[in-house]
Amino acid sequence: MPLTFADPGTPAIPLHVVAEDGLEAWLAAQPEATASWLRATGFTAALGQAAPVPDGAGGVGLAVAGYGTGASRARGRFHLAGAAATLPEGTYRIEGLPPEAAEVEALGWLLSHYAFDRYRAQNAAKARLAAPAGVEAARLEVIAAGEALTRDLVNTPAADLGPDALETACTDLAARFGARAEVIRGGDLIARNLPMIHAVGRAAAQAPRLIDMAWGDAGPALTLVGKGVCFDTGGLNLKPGSSMGLMKKDMGGAATVLGLAHMIMALGLPLRLRVLIPVVENAVSATAFRPGDILTARNGLTVEVNNTDAEGRLVLADALALAAEGTPDLIISMATLTGAARVAVGPDLAPYYTDDSHLATALDAAAARVADPVWRMPFHAPYEAMIEPGIADLDNAPSGGMAGSITAALFLRRFAGGLPYTHFDIYAWQPKPASARPKGGVGMGARALLEALPEVLGL
Repeated sequence: MPLTFADPGTPAIPLHVVAEDGLEAWLAAQPEATASWLRATGFTAALGQAAPVPDGAGGVGLAVAGYGTGASRARGRFHLAGAAATLPEGTYRIEGLPPEAAEVEALGWLLSHYAFDRYRAQNAAKARLAAPAGVEAARLEVIAAGEALTRDLVNTPAADLGPDALETACTDLAARFGARAEVIRGGDLIARNLPMIHAVGRAAAQAPRLIDMAWGDAGPALTLVGKGVCFDTGGLNLKPGSSMGLMKKDMGGAATVLGLAHMIMALGLPLRLRVLIPVVENAVSATAFRPGDILTARNGLTVEVNNTDAEGRLVLADALALAAEGTPDLIISMATLTGAARVAVGPDLAPYYTDDSHLATALDAAAARVADPVWRMPFHAPYEAMIEPGIADLDNAPSGGMAGSITAALFLRRFAGGLPYTHFDIYAWQPKPASARPKGGVGMGARALLEALPEVLGL
């Protein structure tokens, strides 16, 4: 089912949203048959509950969705998505929802219809929604489509989404919106001075590459950089099997950037967008890069490779150096970069790094409005020494394991040319099913960024 609202004018079943503390008053105002039915079926207005009420002809006359309590709502998001998943097929019209919650709940309803069915038929929700009054329906449909793109890319295994297929996804997106797309591939990476992307990806069957997409010819310049490691074995520092099982999602940064780019272009934001995605598979063969190797990045900095499993920052470094040469107004990188970030904030928060307090304030407020939680982390300058090994300018994997996400972010900042720079260290995966988020790939931070960009860039 498409992630869209029902066509305007479609007859809709009233869906009353009722909080626990308002249930008795609401029931008292209903016909006796409705109140008796709901009491008999055990409806308590708990969060996630939904109950259809029959009409006299055996159909659904109305439905009720529980909205819980303030405390229960604070422990989650997209509260009405559960109703979408359990109500009978039909089109519903929400009534009684606080206006400030309408946009988030409507988006959650759309996202509840997402199902990754490439390999097996899935049972998606069948309850459609009429767009609530005051909600920008077309905008929410664009956002849902961008999120679905991200999820589809992350969910697809590397056998079907290697570097070739990820390149196709990028060029297809560019063609759809009339963007320019250039691909620098294989040995041309050396000729074009992108040596670390080449070093990381040269051992794989499919050639490493950099995808450079540009859209828009007026307004402030925004460059998005996404980590596109289609599969990460760890290289010669081979991951154990238990750590390799989810590595199809190591291109989650690229997938999230592409979902955000879709939103920006489809909504026609008045800016100049550039998307840079280094695409590799970190594989093992005779040509694999080695622990102890010293690589020279695009900007001339030398990097000692102390762990080939810290490859994401290497490919991002070349892409960031290229981004900086274009002197955009803002560079944002997104990557499934460190396990340390997951230890710090878990799978539900998108930690980000920035030196720009104005951006952080705008982003935090935007994240709260659109239910896309983020958490600011520090570019802690005293830790710079931890990424300086002595034999080279930088160390890609400082020993000791302390502050792993921070040191990775500091490493990346060395390549941003002193320009305004924000880095997201995301997980891109929903480990357990939740409202509007089935287990699997998920976007993190993109909707918050989309909401914040007008204020951050002065659009």
